[in-house]
Amino acid sequence: MNEIVSPFPKDASKVQATGCHAGADEMLRAAQAAGKSETLERYAQDYPKGPHDQPQSMCPAFGSLRVGLRMRRTATILSGSACCVYGLTFTSHFYGAKRTVGYVPFNSETLVTGKLFEDIREAVFQMADPALYDTIVITNLCVPTASGVPLQLLPKEINGVRIIGIDVPGFGVPTHAEAKDVLAGAMLHYARTEAERGPVQAPRGGRSGRPTVTLLGEMFPADPMGIGAMLEPMGLGAGPVVPTREWRELYSALDCAAVAAIHPFYKASIREFEAAGRSVVGSGPVGRDGTAAWLEAIGAACGVARDKVDAAQNRFLPAISSALAATPIKGRITVSGYEGSELLVARLLIESGADVRYVGTACGRTIWSDIDRQWLEAKGVQVVYRASLEQDLAAVHEYKPDLAIGTTPVVQKAKEQAIPSLYFTNLVSARPLFGPSGAGSLATVVNAAIAGKARFDEMKDFFEGVGTGHASGVWQDAPKDRPEFREAFRRKMEKAAASRNVEDAI
Repeated sequence: MNEIVSPFPKDASKVQATGCHAGADEMLRAAQAAGKSETLERYAQDYPKGPHDQPQSMCPAFGSLRVGLRMRRTATILSGSACCVYGLTFTSHFYGAKRTVGYVPFNSETLVTGKLFEDIREAVFQMADPALYDTIVITNLCVPTASGVPLQLLPKEINGVRIIGIDVPGFGVPTHAEAKDVLAGAMLHYARTEAERGPVQAPRGGRSGRPTVTLLGEMFPADPMGIGAMLEPMGLGAGPVVPTREWRELYSALDCAAVAAIHPFYKASIREFEAAGRSVVGSGPVGRDGTAAWLEAIGAACGVARDKVDAAQNRFLPAISSALAATPIKGRITVSGYEGSELLVARLLIESGADVRYVGTACGRTIWSDIDRQWLEAKGVQVVYRASLEQDLAAVHEYKPDLAIGTTPVVQKAKEQAIPSLYFTNLVSARPLFGPSGAGSLATVVNAAIAGKARFDEMKDFFEGVGTGHASGVWQDAPKDRPEFREAFRRKMEKAAASRNVEDAI
């Protein structure tokens, strides 16, 4: 009944364990040779990397891990190197996770012989308690993916508990934001096939009495309520937010009139919605222009009568305009981040009066972000998808903003230059963006940061030169500049480089 089928081909002895140190290209080749080509090709189509390798971001698996940890009655198991699992669990708990993360350890022998797969299978059977869980999610990190550990051969269901295995390697999924889509898409696919087979579990509060719009992408908790209020005059309601907080919400998400791709890079999820016959609308109700266009698009997608769309616009657009006028933002700003909502934030800043020159997002370009890109570019904003850290820093250097909104290294570099800055993830994306409540939400924190410029100038004047250049490091006495040492070291490195060139020529 629980017979173990060997997951490895006849020439499995030729498959070698690949370590983290091998590098992305080598791990990619190993994964393809080990039978992961189809998965990696799908990731390449869903999340193309761009002109450079990929954005500098935290481990992508952090995103899918958070999705599972936020869901009720969902267990999470990681299969990867111990150092990776430690880092992922530490970061997840730092961001508020209160769940245990399962881990199946391995070594080179168990990885190569297939014993790791058997260990994972045993762990899944031990955990599959329907009194505790609806779902168990098993995630292959880089090394098991590169070695071809075939999670797809696990049972789809054990004792009524759904089993979902995904591969989230750093060399295949560019960002943690897109890794959320990997798991959300896998869950939607599973839920869609369940719904196609017959009746499924109803939502906790029962089915909505009106057609709903599913909201795709994580957002501030108050935003779905605000969006629901804007949809109400059109006879619509706000459906679940995907990624969902429990399994049964997936059925409700699929049972919608349309999908609002608030985060436009959820391509695997969008594929499932389109397979279910649902239309997808890009952008979101951000600022006056964005709200007017979004309500229009939602009305068209859901077949809402013209007078009802007008009623929704007439009710909310004046309130949004008033909120924007009451809380203006003055100053030049650059925006960068890896959450996927960077273009929406830039739109709101511009409608608040800010002079936004640059928007960089680690996420890739899709057709569902085109409306935001076109609006921004019409305002003279430079929009960069798959932005690298170097591009974000170059924008700060070129545009010399009054405020730099970005990732941790961007914030650090800007502050070194006495430029006020805000960390996008914690201080900007964790605020309402939509409707009247979102219209003035950024002004307080942004204006306060810009107003701190004088304080930064004072600190820079006071600490100028401390801990930099020849004075960096720990000193017992006052540091002294030794240019002769630098010159000697430069000559030594040039000599070594010349010697290497001669060896390469031979």
